[in-house]
Amino acid sequence: MKTVCNFADWDPRPGFTLGSKDIEGKLTYLGSKVWRNPHIEIVEKDVPVPGPTEALIEVKACGICGSDVHMLQTDDDGYIYYPGLTAFPCTLGHEFSGVVVKAGEQALNKRTGKRYEKGEAVCSEEMVWCATCRPCADGFPNHCENLQEIGFSIDGAYAKYIKMDARYLWSLEDLRDRYGEQKMFELGSLVEPTSVAYNAVIERGGGIRPGDHVLILGGGPVGIAACAVLRRAGASSVILSEPSASRRKMAESMGATHTIDPTQTNTAEQVLEITRGMGADLILEATGLPSVVWNDVEKVIWEGRTLNATVVIVARADDRIPLNGEVFQVRRARVVGAQGHSGHGTFPRVISCMSTGMDVSGLITKKITLDEIEENLIMLQTDREEVKITLIP
Repeated sequence: MKTVCNFADWDPRPGFTLGSKDIEGKLTYLGSKVWRNPHIEIVEKDVPVPGPTEALIEVKACGICGSDVHMLQTDDDGYIYYPGLTAFPCTLGHEFSGVVVKAGEQALNKRTGKRYEKGEAVCSEEMVWCATCRPCADGFPNHCENLQEIGFSIDGAYAKYIKMDARYLWSLEDLRDRYGEQKMFELGSLVEPTSVAYNAVIERGGGIRPGDHVLILGGGPVGIAACAVLRRAGASSVILSEPSASRRKMAESMGATHTIDPTQTNTAEQVLEITRGMGADLILEATGLPSVVWNDVEKVIWEGRTLNATVVIVARADDRIPLNGEVFQVRRARVVGAQGHSGHGTFPRVISCMSTGMDVSGLITKKITLDEIEENLIMLQTDREEVKITLIP
């Protein structure tokens, strides 16, 4: 089968020391410090053979994530942008849905408690957590000490087939009657990024109370999905700051009550005006440019009358934040980091929200074939008009 693989040179930056879990020449937890000169190749690989607890999935839809773009995009020295866990060469693609083709005897469907049947529609977590390390045992699989990630360190879904252990699979059958088969698969490919948003604002951010005000910085897929989640959770003001007019319009269709163009007006001042001086109970940093937006974050917290604000950092970026401790001490605010989407019942809750009307399929603005992946990964390095480009094999 044809697969889209990313290759890069192992060339640690001068002065960089490998971590205890890095593997020389193969795997690192800090990709932007090690991998250089990436390039894409179409590679023929064998169809995977599922083991006793695994299922073979025929991919029906797979979205391009900003992480995929940043694994191909480089700085002036040729190092990849993506700062996280990576092992190359690797088949890319992790936001996928598909249909079960074959399942091992112990590949159990969490929806039925029985073995997966051929034809079952599923989506998958991309974080392959071990279930045995201390973070996993403590209920924090997003922080697994033995983590692997499909499309980052092990082969992903820019291919016709992928095999996954059943523990990471979730049935999409509850979506079939409401949306039909094709839209079910398209929504299924959006469960992963929507779950990243859900984990950030509900689990790590602590959620909200109905009537709260929220501010989302950045109108990428995760930021826009967060609009849908927070509006459904009862926020009275869902404010998105985003330069792109088309993305602002999309966010409004999915739950944003107000949108701001930060290139034309001061975001913090607009937030204070919209909320009549209250500020925001929850702020999501989804731009990947925290040092650029941090002045607005602190102004909203400092000048607003809301105490206990939570700032959640969800975008991945090798960037430092000029944080003023006095602002957070006096205003009783906090900053938390959010990584991943696994655990806490997040995937099934997102699927349940979708099955009862939270339709985020509008995030998909373009559909492509496998042969068009590379050109679109390059295009997305500079183009912000497309929101979610999705592979339909």
